[in-house]
Amino acid sequence: MVDSETRWRMVRKLKQRGAEPERPVSIRDAKFEDLPAIKDLYNYFIRNTVVTFDDKPLDLAHWQEKLTMLAKFELPFLVLVRGDIEVIGFAYVAPWRQRSGYLKIVENSIYLSAPATGKRLGTLLLTELIARCKAQGVKEVIAVIADRGADASIRLHTKLGFLEQGHLAKVGTRFGKPIGSYLLSLNLNR
Repeated sequence: MVDSETRWRMVRKLKQRGAEPERPVSIRDAKFEDLPAIKDLYNYFIRNTVVTFDDKPLDLAHWQEKLTMLAKFELPFLVLVRGDIEVIGFAYVAPWRQRSGYLKIVENSIYLSAPATGKRLGTLLLTELIARCKAQGVKEVIAVIADRGADASIRLHTKLGFLEQGHLAKVGTRFGKPIGSYLLSLNLNR
Protein backbone atom coordinates (compact mmCIF):
# COMPACT_ATOMS: atom_id res chain seq x y z
CA MET A 1 0.00 0.00 0.00
CA VAL A 2 1.27 3.47 -0.92
CA ASP A 3 0.88 6.30 1.55
CA SER A 4 -0.56 9.68 0.55
CA GLU A 5 2.78 11.52 0.41
CA THR A 6 4.37 8.87 -1.84
CA ARG A 7 1.33 8.85 -4.14
CA TRP A 8 1.48 12.65 -4.58
CA ARG A 9 5.23 12.49 -5.27
CA MET A 10 4.54 9.96 -8.02
CA VAL A 11 1.78 12.15 -9.49
CA ARG A 12 4.06 15.24 -9.53
CA LYS A 13 6.82 13.23 -11.19
CA LEU A 14 4.47 11.97 -13.90
CA LYS A 15 3.20 15.51 -14.55
CA GLN A 16 6.78 16.76 -14.93
CA ARG A 17 7.40 14.15 -17.60
CA GLY A 18 4.32 15.28 -19.50
CA ALA A 19 1.80 13.16 -21.25
CA GLU A 20 2.99 10.38 -23.48
CA PRO A 21 3.01 11.77 -27.01
CA GLU A 22 0.26 10.53 -29.28
CA ARG A 23 1.67 8.12 -31.84
CA PRO A 24 1.26 9.31 -35.42
CA VAL A 25 -1.71 8.08 -37.43
CA SER A 26 -1.49 7.06 -41.07
CA ILE A 27 -3.59 5.42 -43.76
CA ARG A 28 -2.35 2.61 -45.95
CA ASP A 29 -3.59 -0.36 -47.97
CA ALA A 30 -4.78 -3.26 -45.84
CA LYS A 31 -2.51 -6.29 -45.67
CA PHE A 32 -3.18 -9.86 -44.63
CA GLU A 33 -1.40 -9.14 -41.32
CA ASP A 34 -4.06 -6.49 -40.55
CA LEU A 35 -6.98 -8.88 -40.92
CA PRO A 36 -7.07 -10.25 -37.34
CA ALA A 37 -7.38 -6.68 -35.99
CA ILE A 38 -10.00 -5.82 -38.63
CA LYS A 39 -11.95 -8.97 -37.73
CA ASP A 40 -11.89 -8.09 -34.02
CA LEU A 41 -12.88 -4.47 -34.63
CA TYR A 42 -15.81 -5.43 -36.85
CA ASN A 43 -16.96 -8.25 -34.59
CA TYR A 44 -17.20 -5.73 -31.73
CA PHE A 45 -19.81 -3.84 -33.79
CA ILE A 46 -21.69 -7.08 -34.54
CA ARG A 47 -21.85 -8.04 -30.87
CA ASN A 48 -22.60 -4.61 -29.39
CA THR A 49 -24.36 -2.32 -31.89
CA VAL A 50 -27.07 -2.17 -34.51
CA VAL A 51 -24.93 -0.41 -37.14
CA THR A 52 -24.26 -3.62 -39.06
CA PHE A 53 -26.76 -6.15 -40.33
CA ASP A 54 -24.39 -9.06 -39.71
CA ASP A 55 -25.64 -10.94 -36.68
CA LYS A 56 -22.85 -13.45 -36.11
CA PRO A 57 -19.13 -12.71 -35.76
CA LEU A 58 -17.16 -13.15 -38.99
CA ASP A 59 -14.09 -15.35 -39.08
CA LEU A 60 -10.66 -14.61 -40.49
CA ALA A 61 -11.39 -16.57 -43.68
CA HIS A 62 -14.20 -14.11 -44.50
CA TRP A 63 -11.78 -11.17 -44.33
CA GLN A 64 -9.11 -13.02 -46.31
CA GLU A 65 -11.63 -13.68 -49.09
CA LYS A 66 -12.78 -10.05 -49.02
CA LEU A 67 -9.23 -8.66 -49.27
CA THR A 68 -8.45 -11.04 -52.14
CA MET A 69 -11.68 -10.18 -53.98
CA LEU A 70 -11.21 -6.42 -53.62
CA ALA A 71 -7.62 -6.69 -54.84
CA LYS A 72 -8.88 -8.64 -57.88
CA PHE A 73 -11.32 -5.81 -58.68
CA GLU A 74 -8.63 -3.19 -57.89
CA LEU A 75 -10.85 -1.59 -55.26
CA PRO A 76 -9.42 0.13 -52.18
CA PHE A 77 -9.34 -1.53 -48.77
CA LEU A 78 -7.65 0.86 -46.35
CA VAL A 79 -6.57 0.73 -42.73
CA LEU A 80 -6.11 3.58 -40.31
CA VAL A 81 -3.09 2.75 -38.18
CA ARG A 82 -1.51 4.35 -35.16
CA GLY A 83 2.23 3.94 -34.82
CA ASP A 84 2.51 1.96 -38.08
CA ILE A 85 0.99 -1.25 -36.70
CA GLU A 86 -2.07 -0.68 -34.48
CA VAL A 87 -5.18 -0.85 -36.64
CA ILE A 88 -7.72 1.64 -35.24
CA GLY A 89 -10.04 1.76 -38.24
CA PHE A 90 -10.68 0.47 -41.73
CA ALA A 91 -12.66 1.37 -44.82
CA TYR A 92 -13.26 -0.30 -48.15
CA VAL A 93 -15.57 -0.32 -51.13
CA ALA A 94 -17.09 -3.40 -52.74
CA PRO A 95 -19.13 -3.82 -55.91
CA TRP A 96 -22.69 -2.56 -55.39
CA ARG A 97 -24.24 -5.28 -57.53
CA GLN A 98 -22.91 -8.13 -59.64
CA ARG A 99 -24.66 -7.05 -62.85
CA SER A 100 -22.52 -5.44 -65.55
CA GLY A 101 -24.76 -2.36 -65.67
CA TYR A 102 -23.54 -1.50 -62.17
CA LEU A 103 -19.87 -1.61 -63.12
CA LYS A 104 -17.97 1.17 -61.32
CA ILE A 105 -20.75 1.60 -58.71
CA VAL A 106 -19.56 0.61 -55.23
CA GLU A 107 -20.80 0.44 -51.64
CA ASN A 108 -18.55 1.74 -48.91
CA SER A 109 -17.96 0.53 -45.36
CA ILE A 110 -16.08 2.39 -42.64
CA TYR A 111 -15.46 1.40 -39.02
CA LEU A 112 -13.40 3.06 -36.30
CA SER A 113 -12.35 1.74 -32.91
CA ALA A 114 -13.43 3.70 -29.83
CA PRO A 115 -10.03 5.43 -29.41
CA ALA A 116 -10.27 6.76 -32.99
CA THR A 117 -13.68 8.40 -32.65
CA GLY A 118 -14.21 12.10 -32.13
CA LYS A 119 -10.82 13.07 -33.59
CA ARG A 120 -11.85 13.64 -37.23
CA LEU A 121 -10.05 10.44 -38.19
CA GLY A 122 -13.21 9.14 -39.87
CA THR A 123 -13.15 12.21 -42.11
CA LEU A 124 -9.50 11.55 -42.91
CA LEU A 125 -10.13 7.88 -43.72
CA LEU A 126 -13.29 8.38 -45.79
CA THR A 127 -11.70 11.28 -47.70
CA GLU A 128 -8.79 9.02 -48.67
CA LEU A 129 -11.18 6.22 -49.64
CA ILE A 130 -13.08 8.60 -51.93
CA ALA A 131 -9.84 9.84 -53.50
CA ARG A 132 -8.76 6.25 -54.19
CA CYS A 133 -12.18 5.51 -55.72
CA LYS A 134 -11.84 8.50 -58.07
CA ALA A 135 -8.37 7.30 -59.09
CA GLN A 136 -9.85 3.88 -59.94
CA GLY A 137 -12.59 5.39 -62.10
CA VAL A 138 -15.46 4.67 -59.72
CA LYS A 139 -18.57 6.62 -60.78
CA GLU A 140 -20.74 6.41 -57.66
CA VAL A 141 -20.22 5.46 -54.01
CA ILE A 142 -23.27 4.24 -52.13
CA ALA A 143 -23.55 4.17 -48.34
CA VAL A 144 -26.09 1.95 -46.64
CA ILE A 145 -26.36 3.18 -43.05
CA ALA A 146 -28.50 1.80 -40.23
CA ASP A 147 -31.34 4.11 -39.23
CA ARG A 148 -30.56 3.69 -35.52
CA GLY A 149 -27.27 4.16 -33.72
CA ALA A 150 -25.35 5.52 -36.70
CA ASP A 151 -25.90 9.27 -36.46
CA ALA A 152 -22.16 9.96 -36.57
CA SER A 153 -21.83 7.95 -39.78
CA ILE A 154 -24.69 9.85 -41.40
CA ARG A 155 -23.10 13.18 -40.40
CA LEU A 156 -19.71 12.07 -41.75
CA HIS A 157 -21.08 10.98 -45.11
CA THR A 158 -23.24 14.10 -45.46
CA LYS A 159 -20.27 16.34 -44.60
CA LEU A 160 -18.29 14.75 -47.44
CA GLY A 161 -21.03 15.34 -50.01
CA PHE A 162 -23.15 12.19 -49.87
CA LEU A 163 -26.82 12.88 -50.58
CA GLU A 164 -29.68 10.95 -49.04
CA GLN A 165 -31.48 8.87 -51.65
CA GLY A 166 -34.03 7.13 -49.50
CA HIS A 167 -34.99 5.27 -46.36
CA LEU A 168 -35.86 1.60 -46.16
CA ALA A 169 -37.86 1.07 -42.96
CA LYS A 170 -37.72 -2.18 -41.01
CA VAL A 171 -35.77 -4.14 -43.62
CA GLY A 172 -33.71 -6.01 -41.05
CA THR A 173 -33.69 -7.23 -37.48
CA ARG A 174 -31.03 -6.70 -34.83
CA PHE A 175 -31.30 -7.95 -31.26
CA GLY A 176 -34.92 -8.90 -31.93
CA LYS A 177 -36.00 -5.42 -33.06
CA PRO A 178 -36.71 -4.13 -36.57
CA ILE A 179 -34.16 -1.79 -38.07
CA GLY A 180 -34.03 0.10 -41.32
CA SER A 181 -31.36 1.76 -43.39
CA TYR A 182 -30.71 5.03 -45.13
CA LEU A 183 -29.28 5.05 -48.64
CA LEU A 184 -26.85 7.84 -49.44
CA SER A 185 -24.75 8.30 -52.56
CA LEU A 186 -21.82 10.33 -53.78
CA ASN A 187 -21.44 10.98 -57.49
CA LEU A 188 -17.74 11.09 -58.45
CA ASN A 189 -18.31 12.27 -62.03
CA ARG A 190 -18.67 15.92 -61.00
